[in-house]
Order: sequence, then structure tokens, then C-alpha cells
Amino acid sequence: MDSIQVSDTVRVPGTALQMKAVRAGGPGGQNVNKVSSKIELRVELGLIEGLDPASLERLRQLVRNQTDAEGRWLLTSSLTRDQSANLEDARAKVARAVRLALKAPVPRRPTRPTHGSKLRRVADKKLTGARKLARGGRDWD
Repeated sequence: MDSIQVSDTVRVPGTALQMKAVRAGGPGGQNVNKVSSKIELRVELGLIEGLDPASLERLRQLVRNQTDAEGRWLLTSSLTRDQSANLEDARAKVARAVRLALKAPVPRRPTRPTHGSKLRRVADKKLTGARKLARGGRDWD
């Protein structure tokens, strides 16, 4: 199987990929019972070339619910009724996920509330308190 070139330095070699065509479920008439158009693609995450350890860990976290017992990433594609189109879709999914794992998340910098937001919060609290005070029972005697 051909390798998937993700970027200039990262590529998924053909040895890391294992493809299997299976029958797809859902509508499709009698054709669905005869033709194996759904693609199951297994990717050995440890064999991806050019992936630094942090990106590999992000990729493992990204696909942790789609791994099999051996730790391989199992993804399927039954987008179309054409086997080759489904294979290309599955390969695109692999490239998209690896590209996403390459980007390190931007760390969150905690901020403090602005002066205006503090004033609005206090004003809302006073308004709520006044509304509740107005609900108090009246002594009409």
C-alpha cells in the first residue's frame, strides 16, 4: 500500500497501514449484499515517521476510542458506494488527524475580570436583590 505524505517531514509508511474491504450496511438494495465497498483501515501509530513524541501522544489521545486491542488505530469509511473512493477518504482522515496532532495546543493564560464586568455583576446583584425585596408580603391592615 502507498504511504501517506502528511507534511514535508511526517509520513505514514505503507507498512504501517493495513486495509480490508468489508460489506457496508445501510441502504443500497441488493448491491449492498454483494459488494465490499466499506473500507477498514488499521494504522500502526508507532510506525509513523517524523512524528515527535509529544505529537504522537496527542494523536494517541485523539484516537484513543478508535484503537483495537493491539493499539492500532481502526478507522472506517463507507461514504460512497465506490471502494477506491472510500479508501481515499480513509487515507484523508488519517492525514487530517496526524496534521491536527502536529499542532501543539496554545496554553490558556488565565485572565482577571475587567473593571466593567465587575461593575455589571454588582449592578445585576443589586437589581436581583431589589426585585426579591419587592416580592415581600405587604401588611394591608
